[in-house]
Amino acid sequence: MNSLYDVMQLLKRYGTIIYTADKEADLLLMEDEIRELYRMQFITAKEFSTALVILRSQQKKN
Repeated sequence: MNSLYDVMQLLKRYGTIIYTADKEADLLLMEDEIRELYRMQFITAKEFSTALVILRSQQKKN
């Protein structure tokens, strides 16, 4: 996983598509969904941490 697109594809694999036309809100919703997937043990710790790094770097760019 190297990009925001990869994070979106990970979420899509579990039936989650996020698009609100507000990029900042989208990133926050994606982070919440990633946390929930990890809490429910659907994704590994490595996927979780990598996804969070990507989402946070995108948040800093905005």
